[in-house]
Amino acid sequence: HIIQSDIVPSTGEYCPYTHLFFRLQDGSFIAFFDLGDDVGALPSPNTPNWVNHISFRVDNVQALADMKTRLEAENYEVLGITDHHIFKSIYFFDPNGIRLELTAQLASEFQMLQESKTAHRQLGEWTARKVQWRADRAAGKAVAPLKPQQNDRPELLKR
Repeated sequence: HIIQSDIVPSTGEYCPYTHLFFRLQDGSFIAFFDLGDDVGALPSPNTPNWVNHISFRVDNVQALADMKTRLEAENYEVLGITDHHIFKSIYFFDPNGIRLELTAQLASEFQMLQESKTAHRQLGEWTARKVQWRADRAAGKAVAPLKPQQNDRPELLKR
């Protein structure tokens, strides 16, 4: 779907745009704006380029490899195929400078369900630690960023 206008409906601001909607396989959409100026959105200077990204699932590892080949043929720089144990990924930037990830799931649906059960607990623990870290930082007791309690990728520490 495409919407084109000179006025932003939510703010009333004058800003000519084209709003592009792409339907995903599950029926949901992802949408992007093109302001018609060929100026890419600038990332935050204090955030590494790899942090903020959108991830989409492809059917299998072969489809992932095929997409990597296709992107590289179109002169996109592609990182990966990266092994995340439960899935494999490639990463690239779209023409607007938005980092995208494509993933092929390796784990079974049962394993993914088990992972989701532990993820909720881990997120709760992280959130509680972050609350304490923020209090410590406000009191001048913490200056370094909060580190995870465990390293789920110990093989990467050997590099």
